[in-house]
Order: sequence, then C-alpha cells, then structure tokens
Amino acid sequence: MFANDRTTTATGYWPSPWPVECGGNRRQKSASGRLDAASGTAAVTTRRTGRWDVMAVRRDLGEWYVGGTMAAFSGPAPFGWVEKFDPVTLEPLAVSPKLPCGSHVWCGAILAHANGSIYSVNGSYLHRLDANDLQVEQERALVDCSHNGLLVLSDGSLFTKDLRLDGQGETTLSRFDPETLEPVGRALTLPEGSMGRIAADVGSDGVECVYVPGTEHVFRVVIDGERMALDGWRPRYRFLGGPHGLAWDACLSGQAVWLMDNGDVPSVRHIHNTSPNGRFETPPDLSWRQPAPWDGPQRLHRIDPLTGETMSVAPFGLPGGGIIAPPVVVPERGVAVAWDSINGGLAGVSIDDMEPSWTLDIRPSMQPVVYPDSGELVINDFADDGIDHLVVVDVESGEMLDRVDTGSRIANGMFLSAGDDRDVYYCSTLTLARVHWA
Repeated sequence: MFANDRTTTATGYWPSPWPVECGGNRRQKSASGRLDAASGTAAVTTRRTGRWDVMAVRRDLGEWYVGGTMAAFSGPAPFGWVEKFDPVTLEPLAVSPKLPCGSHVWCGAILAHANGSIYSVNGSYLHRLDANDLQVEQERALVDCSHNGLLVLSDGSLFTKDLRLDGQGETTLSRFDPETLEPVGRALTLPEGSMGRIAADVGSDGVECVYVPGTEHVFRVVIDGERMALDGWRPRYRFLGGPHGLAWDACLSGQAVWLMDNGDVPSVRHIHNTSPNGRFETPPDLSWRQPAPWDGPQRLHRIDPLTGETMSVAPFGLPGGGIIAPPVVVPERGVAVAWDSINGGLAGVSIDDMEPSWTLDIRPSMQPVVYPDSGELVINDFADDGIDHLVVVDVESGEMLDRVDTGSRIANGMFLSAGDDRDVYYCSTLTLARVHWA
C-alpha cells in the first residue's frame, strides 16, 4: 500500500511545494492552504504568449518556470522551450534556446531537480537546463516519437516514456542519470502501447513502483537499483475493440489507483497517427469537442493496488463521453471528482462506494488543483461563449464558489499549478494566466 496518502515531494526534487506536474509523483494535484475564493475577490493577469503553454513549476519562493512547445501543426518546424517568468506580471525573465523535439508536436513536461537544474522532455528529446539563464547543459535524443511525462525517482534518476495508441507497438520506459543523461540500466518495453502519463510512489514496504496505463491494462514497474521489471499486477480497465477509449494518467490517492478512460479523442488520434506526431501539410480539425469515436459513457475507475480489483462508475451515463485529462481524488473529503469534456459535466463520487453524490453542468478539460484543507477544487469551464473560465467548486457539495474569466479562447488538457499567495497559474495554447484571490 502507499506509505502516506498525502502528497510529499520526493527526495529527487528541489525542495518546493510544486516542482513537477501535478505537484508530485502521485499526481494528486493537491496544494496546502486554502483560497477562500467565495469570500475573496479574484484578479486575473493574462499574457498572450503565442505558444503552447503546458505547465508551470516552482523552484525557490518566487522562482517560477513554464515549459511547452509550439502549436506548429504545419509550416515552420516546431521546437520545445522553457521560460523563467515573473510570478506576478508573468513577464519572461529568461528564455531557453529553441530545444529540438524531433519535429513532434505534443505537450511534454518540465521539472525542478534536487541538483538545481531544470529538465525538459519534449517530443523525442530530453534537455538539462541551467536554472538561471536556461542555457542547455545536456541534450539527449530519445525514441523517435512523442514522450508523455517526466518524473524523478527517489534515487534522483529521470523516468519518462513514449506515447503509443492502439496498434502502434510497445511503449518504451526509460531512465536517465540526471548529471550525464546517460541511460540508467536497460530500457523496459510494455507489452502494450501507453497513452497516459506515469505516476510513482514508494510504498509502505519501501519498494518504489511506477504505474503505467496501457491500452487495455494498468501496469506496475518495480524499481530495483538500476533494474526495472514488471510485476504480476496488471488489472484490466478496457477491452480492445470495446465501447470505450484509452486511459490518461493514473492518480495514486485514497489508497487506490484512479484513472478515467475515453481519452484518445479524434484530435489525439490525428496527432499520433501521423509522423512526426502532430505535423500535417494541412491540419485536420483538432478540436476535442468533436463527437467521440466510441459509444460508451465516460467512466471513472478505482483499482486496488494489492489485489487489482477494479470498480468503475459512469457518473453521467451519456453515450460518447470523452476527456483529455485524469481525475482528482480528495481522500480527506471522501470524494473523487470526474468529468466529461465532450458532453459536459463535473461529478463528485464517493471514494468508498463509488456512488455519485453531485453533478455540475460545466465543461472541464484541464488538470485541476485541489485544496483539501478548504475542500476547494479549481478547474476550467469552457463556456458556450468561447471563453475559458476557471471555476472554484466545493468538492463535498458541488457548489460553485467562484467563476473567473481567464481571457483565453482556447481550452485544452493542460496543467493548473498552485501558487504561493492564494493564486493559481493557468496554462493553455497561446495563453499563460495567473488568478489571485485577495
């Protein structure tokens, strides 16, 4: 079982409350403190970046970085980038050179390592950057396709994986030395492709494991020194050719493994069925609002990390559900939160009996942030007027506590990050924003 159900920063990261996507390797998206949004007044700072902003991470207090790629689905060659920005004005303080990505267009990841460097995985490249001026210290070419997610294990090694859909072969899991970017041990291949990002934890037995959603099963990789190996735990969440799509990232919370399926929506399939990924002579419709390519409703899955027993619920029951982000779980409040981006809807589900307790008529798509102390969930709502809003929702009752216009006209499945001063950073294509409550 998991050693401690509250997210703690792994030893391989810079000592920061948010050094990596989702705030930690368990992907709980959990922040300390509270916003008190219902009694506060929100102020929004929006910067038009013209880039695909993916995620923001923090090193020291006031030292924030944003990373991403270019939304270059045709035309000039794409590249990755990392930027250090002012946490209040959002103006850039340092910008990396153009980072090679193998011409793949996909949302990578950045993190702040315990050794002081910033690391970026984007497309088929891994980079180590100086934290002050963001100049390249090391560069490593990876397997030639998009990579999805980057974590630091307890020994400081970097763990990443490529992204493959149904019928695209086996996914490669790789570890690298943070100083040299040389491989640590031998790469491991899954017997299935994998779309969702990785989650990791050191269990109560002291064994470190990485959880990887495949195209039909969820796999567990045991870390043993330089060796990586699959154990016998591989619960099935989906049947190939069935009425449901692939899973995005797993979340380790409430002493369970959680995920949502129906993630390979038409835009994701378009991007990853071309090579280089996301490059077209004439781009097709890449909106996630297109009808789903399956009949099944959106499902939330809870998997026992010991037995592999799986319980599932379809909170909305509408056919053709779909998402582009994983769920959030708040064990302190006894609630898991799921949504359906295509049909619309946000739902609270009891983590004990998997029964829905409330629903809200909004259209979320992002990786949220939750404040267990106050029970506040921050997520987006892409409204019918074409504006992406941030909403604050009470996770126990489903009551909407606040709604804020971000000024962004593009919603996607990117990351929200918890700031240090009752604020949240918002990343989307073309827009970086900060929402601050006072």
